[in-house]
Amino acid sequence: MNKKIDNILDNKWWQEVAVIFFSFTIYTLKNDWMLISSFTSILMGIFFYCILYMHAQFNRFFLLPILFKANKPFTYIILTLFGVFVFSVVLYEITMMDMFNKCHLYQNSHQRSYAYQLASVLGTLVCILSPIIVFKFYRIHRKQTDAALLFNQMQLNSLKGQLNPHFLFNTFNTLYGISLQFPDRTPDLIMKVSQLMRYQLESNSKQCVSLEDELEFINSYVQLEKERVGYRCDITFESKVDIEYTYKISPMLLIAFIENAFKHGTCAIENCYVKITITVENGLLKLHVANSIPKKNDVISTKIGLKNTIERLNLIYGKDYKLNINDDKQTYVVDLEIQLKKFVG
Repeated sequence: MNKKIDNILDNKWWQEVAVIFFSFTIYTLKNDWMLISSFTSILMGIFFYCILYMHAQFNRFFLLPILFKANKPFTYIILTLFGVFVFSVVLYEITMMDMFNKCHLYQNSHQRSYAYQLASVLGTLVCILSPIIVFKFYRIHRKQTDAALLFNQMQLNSLKGQLNPHFLFNTFNTLYGISLQFPDRTPDLIMKVSQLMRYQLESNSKQCVSLEDELEFINSYVQLEKERVGYRCDITFESKVDIEYTYKISPMLLIAFIENAFKHGTCAIENCYVKITITVENGLLKLHVANSIPKKNDVISTKIGLKNTIERLNLIYGKDYKLNINDDKQTYVVDLEIQLKKFVG
């Protein structure tokens, strides 16, 4: 339904019909057409409206460009007043013709006065130009919005293209580390990695995925890391969603914060930990990631993943999200809050 309304609003011909219907209705109410019983009078009324409509269109196509394109408001006002004067004189002279004596239109003396015709020209001009200008700015705004959305989507696709190889690189590093220590478990781990890669490829072309799919992806990644460093590192992952299979999220939006925690929080041998908590209540997702920071950290980081994820958050949510990162040299803590959208239907 909303799509049909948008199509009508974007169609110039439907806009013209709406403007004519609106202004013609105001015109007929102003001139008490319900009291007219003669077909000739109705034709004369339509003839009068056509003159008023021609005047408005003349202003629209020849005078408005002076205001909007040439940016000469004073010139526009002068020419508009002159046009109103000319058309009001034409209408006044027509009402003085003999054929109006037999017509039921404009029978009252004040309706045949010049002041009344002047008011008719001005009023009809406003009634026609106002919605035309509104529709024009609506189309301009819609075009700019569509262009901005397209540009944002191009940026998001570019960021995804950078983030996916980054995730792939880190995952294979994890697989390499496990294969050196536990070579007999490598085949099973390769299968798990392939599942992660499948999700990554399938979700790459989607703007949103179900929250449950994303959480399952994160859980699989955490389990892979447990295989690698779980014997010497305290790793916990908890998730709680108030209503299942309701929310959607941009794919791989949270994984960079979790990757970062494992990359820097598990490089020490003693007293290392990674704690991850994800909760969703009333659509508000809260991500809490905390990891230890070793005294000596030899891990080289380009921070591409974090940088791209923050840029994605800015593109998707603007200022409607909260991200706090606290680094006290012993613990690295990330707290993220975003409002999730629901699946329609």
